[in-house]
Amino acid sequence: MPFSYTFADIADRPVAVFGAGTLGRRIAMMLASRGGTVNIYSRSAETANDAVRYVHDTLPGVVEERGYGTIGTVTACSDVESTLDNAWLAIESVPERLDVKHSMWAQIDAAAGPDTIFTTNSSSYPSRLMADSVSDPTRLCNLHFYMPPTANAADIMSDGVTDPAVLDTLRTVLPEFGIHPFEARRECTGFIFNRIWAAIKRESLAVVAEGVADPADVDAMFRLNMGAGVGPFALMDAVGLDVVLDIEEHYAQEFPHLPIGPRTLLRQYVDAGKLGAKTGEGFYDHPSNAN
Repeated sequence: MPFSYTFADIADRPVAVFGAGTLGRRIAMMLASRGGTVNIYSRSAETANDAVRYVHDTLPGVVEERGYGTIGTVTACSDVESTLDNAWLAIESVPERLDVKHSMWAQIDAAAGPDTIFTTNSSSYPSRLMADSVSDPTRLCNLHFYMPPTANAADIMSDGVTDPAVLDTLRTVLPEFGIHPFEARRECTGFIFNRIWAAIKRESLAVVAEGVADPADVDAMFRLNMGAGVGPFALMDAVGLDVVLDIEEHYAQEFPHLPIGPRTLLRQYVDAGKLGAKTGEGFYDHPSNAN
């Protein structure tokens, strides 16, 4: 079967990651943790090079703490074709806008080899909505990462016609990299955990938007009551408030009954350029990351 791989089959073939932001670089790092090569592409050469530096600085500690693996190589590529050269897996992790994703998939589809598995790291869009941008939708599915290397579950979900061998390969191979996939057994906006997380995130935003509490108090109660190491607002700052807003806008299109207050609050921060850790300020100050 063309998409049926074991770890031995792919150990010497690269992974192609499209998007070098907060998640793209973390995905690249995890998939370089068994000694192989990851090619990463971004329209911004500076962002791609920043991602390579992040992996160089972070991966040794991840491998040491995990207790197994070998430090691999992440290479910044300047074009789609070289990124995909001999890749067994392509992971799209561009901004959470369907038009941007369609454009990226058209480019990937034109350059990829016939045996490359296609996956989207979209946080909320089912891969079915991108299937018309690829010539063979049987090799496409969702592969949604959370926040590796600390949150290492991942959602996988068919686009409706995905070859079962694609999902079987991801279930078999990804644990070798410390990623643990769980399959959404029917199409669901937000998959499994993200759908649950969306409700927590939205209610956290609502109590702040309504003046009931501030972000620090919500996070402190979350840590104390749930035993969590980090609260919802700190997590949103880590992801990027622009990304969180894009996801919330998509949920609102799918579920028109959702309250507008959480999106209004997010938009105030985004319009002010306060996107979280990546800009140095969001719900919290992040002075070490300020430009």
